[in-house]
Amino acid sequence: MINVDMKEKFRPQYHFSPESNWMNDPNGMVYYAGEYHLFYQHHPYGTTWGPMHWGHAVSKDLIHWDHHPIALAPDEHGDIFSGSVVVDWNDSTGFFKGASGLVAIFTHADQYPDSDRSRQRQSLAYSTDCGRTWTKYEGNPVLAEESITDFRDPKVFWHEETHKWIMILAAGNHVRFYASHNLKSWEFASEFGSHSGSHAGVWECPDIFKLPVVGVENTSKWVMIVSIGNDSAFIEGSRTQYFIGQFDGISFTNENSDDTVLWLDYGRDNYAGVTWSDISHEDGRRIFIGWMSNWKYANETPTVGWRSAVTLPRELTLKETSDGVRLIQTPVAELEKIRREKRSWNQLFIEPGKHVSLDVSGEQSEIIAEFELESATEFGIKIRKSDSEETIIGYDAVNEFLFINRINSGVTEFNEYFPCLHGASLKAENNRIKLHILVDSSSVEIFANNGQVVITDLIFPDPKSTGIELYTTNKKVKLASLVIVQLASIF
Repeated sequence: MINVDMKEKFRPQYHFSPESNWMNDPNGMVYYAGEYHLFYQHHPYGTTWGPMHWGHAVSKDLIHWDHHPIALAPDEHGDIFSGSVVVDWNDSTGFFKGASGLVAIFTHADQYPDSDRSRQRQSLAYSTDCGRTWTKYEGNPVLAEESITDFRDPKVFWHEETHKWIMILAAGNHVRFYASHNLKSWEFASEFGSHSGSHAGVWECPDIFKLPVVGVENTSKWVMIVSIGNDSAFIEGSRTQYFIGQFDGISFTNENSDDTVLWLDYGRDNYAGVTWSDISHEDGRRIFIGWMSNWKYANETPTVGWRSAVTLPRELTLKETSDGVRLIQTPVAELEKIRREKRSWNQLFIEPGKHVSLDVSGEQSEIIAEFELESATEFGIKIRKSDSEETIIGYDAVNEFLFINRINSGVTEFNEYFPCLHGASLKAENNRIKLHILVDSSSVEIFANNGQVVITDLIFPDPKSTGIELYTTNKKVKLASLVIVQLASIF
């Protein structure tokens, strides 16, 4: 059942993926007793979506992962949908005899008796052995709203100012907040979003947290993340937005207008992402991870025996920009653990018709490039290139548009929505564009201008397509600096 070498075609070599079978949303990420826990939606008996369990993996460094047995399996209350895990430091639940332990808050999913209508209710499980085994609470479910069909994905955190546990969860076209003293009994607090942001699909997998604004003294804001399910009317499929504002323990106030839409990622393959709970104050980071797929084609991607992966963990910060306060994403510093051979170039001029092919493998690589605009109208980098395949990461200087083109990226015919070109607005800074690119066996993650714009896409190239090429379409462009680092496999 389990492939021991984890070297199959398209298998990510430094992103987490399940040992076998299906995976989707990351769940229950929590840091406790020196370990990062990653739970995830898992169908252990097939490579397409099915009865949901919680898979489980543990890491000491966010890069290398140990697989553990299934944490939560379906029971008399239904399948195990998405949720979160917190550390109950002060034993507010009474589960831990005065000590601390882990509590999972998740959605039980089944159907109403004698009905085809789905039923989603919130339940608890707890672990007294650092997440190795779990006991479901005998009082499950702990929260239900019969009038709401889509009622799922609870994210829970301790709100120090009000000394209460706060739950945010998705409820169709909005999110709802609940409060509790003991994680067992919940009271409705407020709702947000029915007329805010994008509604190009059902709302799912919310998260909310507070971050300081970098460089602005004594200023912090709350960030709310909300994923949006696939809707046939929109070619983008499932994706994730965020809101910035304030939260007082009862309600969230959006500081932008209702029609403002802020995308977390402009790629097609970063969905259902949430952040780790209980990372220490000494560390101080807010770390995010997302499911690297899209419901347009998630069940059809061309892997065998396993399906799906997650993004590289990313640190989230807030920064004041010309458009207002925005979320910044950067790969976690722990990536340094797998960096190997490094090559550097400086002051290269790329001319039209004279594309520069680099004598370096790009199969598992980290690319940091800084372009000086000069007079070129379009330029960029072609990765995973061969005579017949290439993924283009380009910049349209006229329209100030960063894009990725995966039309000829490899295997694309499994779904009509997969081969495409898409991107995001990006302004040059000091007449320069900086690209930080992470390439793996079946993915590319682009962090532009120090993480202001992020694009995450799956690609399925032939393993022999490993070339890297610099290009410009009509006039020359100056490559001020380029660094390419080979990344080691985590297996």
